[in-house]
Amino acid sequence: MNDQDIFERITRGTVEVISSADLRTKLQDSKKSGRPLKIKAGFDPTAPDIHLGHCVLLRKLRQFQDLGHEVFFLIGDFTAQIGDPTGRDQLRSKMSLETIAANAKTYKAQVFKILDEKKTKVVFNSAWLAKLSAQEMLELTAFSTVAQMLARADFKKRFETAKEISLLEFIYPLMQGYDSVHLQADVELGGSDQKFNLLMGRQLQEAFGQKPQVVMMTPLLEGLDGEKKMSKSLGNYIGINESPVEIFGKVMSVSDDLMMRYYEILTERDLVEIKRLHPKEAKMQLGEEIVSQFYSQEKAKSARQEFEKVFSRGDVPEDIAEYKVLGPNEKIIDILVKNKLVASKSEGRRLLEQGGVTIEGEKITDEEWAVKPGVVKVGKRRFLRISFK
Repeated sequence: MNDQDIFERITRGTVEVISSADLRTKLQDSKKSGRPLKIKAGFDPTAPDIHLGHCVLLRKLRQFQDLGHEVFFLIGDFTAQIGDPTGRDQLRSKMSLETIAANAKTYKAQVFKILDEKKTKVVFNSAWLAKLSAQEMLELTAFSTVAQMLARADFKKRFETAKEISLLEFIYPLMQGYDSVHLQADVELGGSDQKFNLLMGRQLQEAFGQKPQVVMMTPLLEGLDGEKKMSKSLGNYIGINESPVEIFGKVMSVSDDLMMRYYEILTERDLVEIKRLHPKEAKMQLGEEIVSQFYSQEKAKSARQEFEKVFSRGDVPEDIAEYKVLGPNEKIIDILVKNKLVASKSEGRRLLEQGGVTIEGEKITDEEWAVKPGVVKVGKRRFLRISFK
């Protein structure tokens, strides 16, 4: 792979690189000296589950690993106690150390589905940030100004609408920037919404006499709805710990336009080649590709076969959960919630009203429906076998 191929591979799907010239120079210097670049990406352990939205960044880290560079998977256990103000219109509740530790542990268990564990340095920024003295912390604040902080969109909007901004929140980008100083990062990766924080790393490195890191920003992946950022709270996500069949089914539900975007930033497939395929086959191959990233090619093929069996011919999956009805007064709405076929009663009622719940092919529209045995289907992919004790 020549220098241009390497550059195109690691910049594919990025939103912005600051700067492309610096990145080329660092790559060339690394090749000449034999010294691998230090690549850093920070993750705040604010939620325990990783979905495809996180994988955009993780896959980019893996590309650097495959090229022989040194990857630092930074868990922001110290900065999580401050709270990233990015995209927030109000103060965030402080997380407990216990929650942070539990989430960080779950993170570590999941990321190695993508990263090479032997080539990954997992670091916690409490290891150095917690040791900064009060004087060192105060000296750090001298490298930024209140005017600079208020210029960022998050703070500007809150300031103009008279919403609270704590001095602690001003510290967050300085702490993230200091992470780069401590690690002497050559490249930092982050989402496009992190631009202010990422550039702070460059600013502080220059102040400390280091060569400024290259900033590579990845896009915020749209969720299954094709509009909003992928998020577990919005229910439009694909989790990497979900079953192969569930992942495949969710991929098949995306629009053709979103399918091409997923191909661009979640795979390394040739987009020209993909566009020659029939859209349905292209989506099938995307489903296999994504499943295989977290499981195996065999399980990916099996998930495709199961999907084709169930959704192309209308069959019922072989391995579905069974629920034994507790008594004659149990309501279908409660059964749906209890078995996690719907996230809430309100969602269940909406699906019932829309005719999205059936049993043995018969639509159920009344939440007071007299429960009877059979296979319940919710939406396109959720099944439950109901039986009586």
